[in-house]
Amino acid sequence: MAEVQPILIDLPEELVGERVIVRPWAEADSDDLWDAIDNSREHLEAWMPWVDRYHNPDDALEYTRRSRARWLLREDLSMAIVEKSTGQVVGGSGMHRPDWKFRLFEIGYWIRQDRQGRGYVSETVQLLTRLAFDQLDANRVELRIDTRNIRSLRVAERLGFVLEGTLRRKLPAPDGTPADMHVLALLPEEYRLLPWATE
Repeated sequence: MAEVQPILIDLPEELVGERVIVRPWAEADSDDLWDAIDNSREHLEAWMPWVDRYHNPDDALEYTRRSRARWLLREDLSMAIVEKSTGQVVGGSGMHRPDWKFRLFEIGYWIRQDRQGRGYVSETVQLLTRLAFDQLDANRVELRIDTRNIRSLRVAERLGFVLEGTLRRKLPAPDGTPADMHVLALLPEEYRLLPWATE
């Protein structure tokens, strides 16, 4: 793909899976975002250092507005995970800190506690990985996971991401101490061999 200004790169406004829709944050999502964070605070705090920045619904509104602006500028591709059956926002994901020149993308994700174990995160990561490789000519898609977060690591392993190494004391833990971080990735040739890549 010829190099173009990131702001001119076309992106879909939603990715539709069997159980979830993944799409850019909208201002109307702020109430669901606040509810998801506030009702899963203890669950999320162990892995997400940003949780303590959400003190009231206005913080969620500010985030949705900033995320939408950054999406339009192609600076960061933060997205809502929407439960298809209810239309409720149940988590967040996206491709963060994209390197448009070299086509490198990092996927992050979180899900509210009462929606764990339903396969929503796995489906979301599949949708974003397909977007990266099939539409954005990705050279690499990466996941960075706290080594203590076994549930998140299992998602990556089930989807075929390759564990490349562990960075010691690399990730800021929510309590302010440095934590070890697994780095997993897929390259285009590895992605094309995965059964779910062509489903």
